Amino acid sequence: MSSATPFNPYNQLYSQNLPSLISPDWWMNQFFLLLTGKSKADWRWQVNVTPLSSFSTVIYGILTYLLIVVGGQFIMKQFKEPIKLNRIFMVHNFFLCTFSGFLFVGFMEQAIPMLFKHGFFWSICDYYSYIQPLEWLYYCNYICKWVEFIDTFFLVMKKKKLQILHVYHHALTMALCHSQLVGKTSVSWVVCSINLLVHVFMYYYYFLASRGKSVFWKKYLTIFQISQFVIDICLCYFCLYTHMAFHNFPSLPNMGDCRGTRQAAYAGCFLLSTYLFLFVQFFVQVYHEGAKLAKKNAAASANDSKKLKKI
Repeated sequence: MSSATPFNPYNQLYSQNLPSLISPDWWMNQFFLLLTGKSKADWRWQVNVTPLSSFSTVIYGILTYLLIVVGGQFIMKQFKEPIKLNRIFMVHNFFLCTFSGFLFVGFMEQAIPMLFKHGFFWSICDYYSYIQPLEWLYYCNYICKWVEFIDTFFLVMKKKKLQILHVYHHALTMALCHSQLVGKTSVSWVVCSINLLVHVFMYYYYFLASRGKSVFWKKYLTIFQISQFVIDICLCYFCLYTHMAFHNFPSLPNMGDCRGTRQAAYAGCFLLSTYLFLFVQFFVQVYHEGAKLAKKNAAASANDSKKLKKI
């Protein structure tokens, strides 16, 4: 680097692949310099050293989240009216929409050059495709999952009915991101990138909803979420298969080894599979069965109208 002074346009890292002012890598490095006096390139993920990196922190985080949800619901029963906090909710959603987009561009800044230079399989499986700039983005995405706990707290204060899907997904996605950081799975950038793109639209939808605006594409957002898990599952099961075939069943067709621990792969495949099941179940209940119920109610109303006319 030419200078260690923050916000110097020429203060660039080897990992910067976009012009400074539109490069997430440049911006994150400047803030890293401002806060720590060190380059972002010096950062490393270390279990029990990096903030929120220990297994006990993850367990306590999930338990605290569930305790606040259950305790919050009990407390809100004592209030006749919900606590809306629309302006704060609006800011929260705008921040997560913007930050998700920022991280998505950051992942693309690192992933696209790898794809052009080495190809897709190398980029999701090779030992050297798990690079420090991506690991930093994985960590930022992991921290973001802690912030997303606030989504549920807003719903509790609004006295909204919480679905199992919502609580399950929020509680365990944070743990899933932690497991992939510990396991150093090289396919994670694909899963994170698609999820961040989904969250750009999802939190934009919540932002509009907090302003009292409705959109026609809510159904398509759910379809996008389901498609995300289908892609994730196909990739993760493929990576686990070729890894296990390479090491344990070399007679089976495979494309070689894939970086990451098996524990992380098992956790990822299991949780993503349950997410797909729950989101499909939600889609069927809300849109398919909901449409049937609406038609039934419409038919009943029409029959009632005919009876009234006869009378």
